[in-house]
Amino acid sequence: MRRTTRLAAVAAAGAALSVLAAGPASAGDPTVTDPRVVAHFDFAAGQQAENIALEPDGSADITWAFAHQVARVAKDGTTEVIATLPEVPGGTTPVGGPVALGIARAKDGTLYVTYATGTDKTGIWRIAPGGEPEQIGFGFPANAFPNGLALDEECGTLYAADTILGQVWSLPVTGGEPTVWATGTELEPTPEVPFAANGLKFHNGAVWVSNTARGTLLRIPVGPEPDRAAGPIETKATGLTFIDDFAFTGHGDTVLAALIMDHKVELVRPDGTHKTVLTQADGLDGPTSVAVHAKTVYVNSSAFFTQTDPDPNLLLAKISKNKL
Repeated sequence: MRRTTRLAAVAAAGAALSVLAAGPASAGDPTVTDPRVVAHFDFAAGQQAENIALEPDGSADITWAFAHQVARVAKDGTTEVIATLPEVPGGTTPVGGPVALGIARAKDGTLYVTYATGTDKTGIWRIAPGGEPEQIGFGFPANAFPNGLALDEECGTLYAADTILGQVWSLPVTGGEPTVWATGTELEPTPEVPFAANGLKFHNGAVWVSNTARGTLLRIPVGPEPDRAAGPIETKATGLTFIDDFAFTGHGDTVLAALIMDHKVELVRPDGTHKTVLTQADGLDGPTSVAVHAKTVYVNSSAFFTQTDPDPNLLLAKISKNKL
């Protein structure tokens, strides 16, 4: 497909830019075991699994990129579509047509989704439990590509990483026009790879962002009230080849990161060293995002770059701490 060819060409051009910064095994590392694919999706129907938000019962709310839908997948693999974003005739993006990307969940079950379309429908959409999607974030530039999304519910703020413009947006959870919250070279693309700020999480008073082009994991402190301005950008890890989204394993700063081109999930320690914990042999096929719920790891695979037998899927694994 055209979008697959375009993405693969970009990825191949930049593959030599990242150098793996793997460190030695540590007795304190979480262990990831017993991986199993619990659900398979339909690549031809646009069900490229892009991002994950978790329900209290362990079900996964997953954005299907080109189907621009949200599907709920139970831990046994049972899948139902719970929302469909509107068609956008003529909409184009750097990856082809309109795409549903990041997703975040509020405590009351409301879901927020980023939708990149190349039109005025680009923005952040809200899906109330049992309701229809409604656009709450307006006024994004036509070339904006809001991707990874996180909610600071205590302060009523949504943050979105812009993969093409290389910046972070903020938006009140009540809606309106977005504000450019953070900018800097660390968030931007490179001449070789145009896909930059990608995954995003709000964690321990900071916004964390992955940069696909630079293979980095970044931390941006959130300043005090009333402005809550972005602090200096800190690079926490490098050598994460084509990192997509990521998740924290707990209250600390250990991360599980999806490396989309290498079909890997990497465990990233607080000191920036990292090691591979899941691979293509476990069932990964272009992993895009990771989530952690109690003792379970969830990994979406998009199959964006598989030329034969593409298999977008949801993989689950166990996560536990070493006792040494």
